[in-house]
Amino acid sequence: MSSSSSPSVTTDAETLKRNRILSSKLYFDIPIFKLPLIYSPDYDISFLGIEKLHPFDSSKWGRICQFLSSDGFLDKNCIVEPLEASKEDLLVVHSESYLKSLQSSPNVSIIIEFPPVALFPNCLVQRKVLYPFRKQVGGTILAAKLAKERGWAINVGGGFHHCSADEGGGFCAYADISLCIHYAFVQLNISRVMIIDLDAHQGNGHEKDFSSDSRVYILDMFNPGIYPRDYEARRFIDQKVEVVSGTTTNEYLKKLDEALEVAGHTFDPELVIYNAGTDILEGDPLGRLKISPDGIAARDEKTFRFARSRNIPIVMLTSGGYMKSSARVIANSVENLSRKGLINMGRSPVKI
Repeated sequence: MSSSSSPSVTTDAETLKRNRILSSKLYFDIPIFKLPLIYSPDYDISFLGIEKLHPFDSSKWGRICQFLSSDGFLDKNCIVEPLEASKEDLLVVHSESYLKSLQSSPNVSIIIEFPPVALFPNCLVQRKVLYPFRKQVGGTILAAKLAKERGWAINVGGGFHHCSADEGGGFCAYADISLCIHYAFVQLNISRVMIIDLDAHQGNGHEKDFSSDSRVYILDMFNPGIYPRDYEARRFIDQKVEVVSGTTTNEYLKKLDEALEVAGHTFDPELVIYNAGTDILEGDPLGRLKISPDGIAARDEKTFRFARSRNIPIVMLTSGGYMKSSARVIANSVENLSRKGLINMGRSPVKI
């Protein structure tokens, strides 16, 4: 047996991971008047204007909060602002070599699928691109703590489901879902987590990270004909639901109902991580599905009802969505969750 695979080395690595989690500052106490809704203005990416050339709406996260505020659903003083994930925090999942690779602007440009970034000094790329991502990672990790305390939490960002411990891609530079779960295992004394990934794309990052971990159950509902087409990672999905290009709202919601029923009978989680990408919207150039805005709200409602009816804490991440309309659709969906009494935004719910 090689020394790299010996039990003592494995134990040492687990101890180091545990110590990093316990010494992290990403978990902190939140005043009761704050909502379990996490956002920072630093989430939004502004890169000398060239971000407007990328298909992703890099100001989506701030626009969601603006809509919620202007609609009277959110007092901005009640938003929780996370801390940036430090290198030590990221090393809980990521390798030193992977984090070092992000010091190369060409490497980052490949991960975020935006070639012009390769031409900029890495110090600028770190500040304008990777720092916002690290803040969102901090938000995802903190969301699990808030969900355990309040029953639910929404990180208005995160959901970088294509990134694994050693490889980024698809606009995902850090594995926030994997990090969130490892922190929950240690800090929240949780041992069973369900990932419900309803982004249009396969969540190949977390699938690889938890390929041999029976504590994590993955329900992934995705379009098999689009990126990333990661056939190896598909082997690690516990419950695979394929929705082909052109799938319409009614067909999609029917498949979701069936999938949630199966998941509820198969696995008993202590925490649900809900990756709620809006790239399933009709017209999204990358998702290629035909789900209406009302269909998005129904999808989110069904998923929250699945968790809340079972008293399972749920974390929602906004993930992918490549149209300017996504921010409005997400805000409308959150408002619907509030009206239905599935989340408490500090307003009197009107259950329908």
